[in-house]
Amino acid sequence: MADIRQKVIICAALAGAATMKNQNPAVPYTPEEFASEAARCFDEGAAMVHVHARGDDGIPTHEIDRIRATHDAIKERTPELIVNLSSAVGLGKTPQQRLDQIVAVKPSMASLNTNTMNFSIVDRNTGKIAFDYIFENTFTMLESFGIAMEKEGIKPEIECYDIGGIDNTLLIAKQGIFSDPMNFNFVWGVAGGQRFRPDAFITMVNALPEGSNFTTCGVGLEQFPAITMSCLMGGHMRVGLEDNIRVPNGDLAKGSFEQVKWAVTIARCLGREVAGPDEARSIMGIQHK
Repeated sequence: MADIRQKVIICAALAGAATMKNQNPAVPYTPEEFASEAARCFDEGAAMVHVHARGDDGIPTHEIDRIRATHDAIKERTPELIVNLSSAVGLGKTPQQRLDQIVAVKPSMASLNTNTMNFSIVDRNTGKIAFDYIFENTFTMLESFGIAMEKEGIKPEIECYDIGGIDNTLLIAKQGIFSDPMNFNFVWGVAGGQRFRPDAFITMVNALPEGSNFTTCGVGLEQFPAITMSCLMGGHMRVGLEDNIRVPNGDLAKGSFEQVKWAVTIARCLGREVAGPDEARSIMGIQHK
């Protein structure tokens, strides 16, 4: 039996703020769809789901009642799962709207973004910009969001789109805001962040404070190389339709659950056992809710 610290946690990001049913019909919109997809992911080996709640029309929402309904539907269907809510929510939301829904719903974990950045859709082949957006995450927001989450017993998942996100967090962490262990998520492939490079990955791991955990996710074709690297280096793995609508052979994924199956296969090929939800809570220092 592997030591619990050696086990790999698999998270499924079920929808995101941009992926729509016209891209993949399996993207959930309703609380019931989220609950059903989360249960499938749990059955395949996921210990956690990451959630951007949607309206019935698929538009990301900051409405607290809808977010709570989505969170609660998942927990009622699969109480074992860790639910990780997004504090980014969607385009055009104010910092207060982004934070209010986290504090009101009180999930076990929530994303905490670390720097203001371009967050765009750019055609990798032509370089043409299809969508351009400034994703605001100031030092004040990093501080105030972190304080509020820790006060409510919500474990921050610290989102780093480049190594500057780690440095920003460590600067704010001098105040003693964050409880141990700190949990980082490396995000690769966003237009405005950094593309996946193994040498950059190693540099980011080496920059983490001692005792920290790290997970990784990658957009599109970068998803599976990035999670494989993370697993190799002792980190954790995030898959899901938020990040990529396909499986490695290029077929449209039947759901986030199918990507979870691939992640489990990768972990086993690399000799790592998959953590259950309670083991994941122990590794990441997450309260049981």
